[in-house]
Amino acid sequence: MTRTIVMTGATRGFGRVAVERVLDGDAEAHLVLLARGATGNELAAQLRRNGRAVTSIPMDLLSMGSVRAAADELIRRLDTGDLPPLRGFIGNAGLLYTNNVTESPDGFEATFAVNVLANHVLLRLLQDRFEVPSRIVLTVSDAHFGDFRHNAGMMPAPSWQDPAGLARIRAFPEADTVTAGGTAYSTSKLAAIYLIHEYARRLPQGVDIVGYNPGFVPGTGLSRDAGAAVRFVGRRIMPLLTLTPMASSQKVAGQRLADVALGRVPAPSGSYIDRTRVERSSKESYDPDRERQLWEAVEDLRSSVAS
Repeated sequence: MTRTIVMTGATRGFGRVAVERVLDGDAEAHLVLLARGATGNELAAQLRRNGRAVTSIPMDLLSMGSVRAAADELIRRLDTGDLPPLRGFIGNAGLLYTNNVTESPDGFEATFAVNVLANHVLLRLLQDRFEVPSRIVLTVSDAHFGDFRHNAGMMPAPSWQDPAGLARIRAFPEADTVTAGGTAYSTSKLAAIYLIHEYARRLPQGVDIVGYNPGFVPGTGLSRDAGAAVRFVGRRIMPLLTLTPMASSQKVAGQRLADVALGRVPAPSGSYIDRTRVERSSKESYDPDRERQLWEAVEDLRSSVAS
């Protein structure tokens, strides 16, 4: 049965690898790329030349107006039959800033806007269009553990607080530092897991949502808004770690993401998939009170940008 799979973060890094594997692994898939600028159109055109069913809709995850417009266009095409039934979503886009003072056009802290709020707005708008069976995958990170074993000291631990505060700049001390930016990132990934747990309770049976942790994947462009020195280290030095068990290559991480999205990794809704198998996420990530509070906060924020 032909089906629509929607994907963000498809035009670079291991997301680009995942695109190829999804299309190769599911001949019935019509892939819809949500991407900023002309990159999505260019990739879709390239893939269509190979006989693949691929569509692109422009979207900027930093702008909730852009996210809403993209979702509205997607819903229109689904409802008119221009696209087959929606049965998959891969939320792979994410950003890591070198500070906690970068603001989105809507006035939100940029890390939270891209890594948390944009996914929530998209899923809430699309929620009633998913047909059974469907699988929703959000790319998360073992940065949310905040310990040396999982992060080798490369990322500060998350620092949870009132979600409404996390959505604004200067939520963390010394907000203009790299440490504050890393804390915002690890905290946003903890928030993403909270959202997954809450969605697993709220989505209908047969519409599953899981988190995929690729591990450390050098060279993804995650820090593309960082300074030149940080980008150089990310592109030239960190990839050497893929020769060790500490890191995964973009090829491996992308193939694993596609396998999760295609349902090749069995996992109950709400699961945390660590590379290739279901594992427990951090002890801190299981907190129904925080999950409910986050849900209420992002719902309020969603309403505020819609008015």
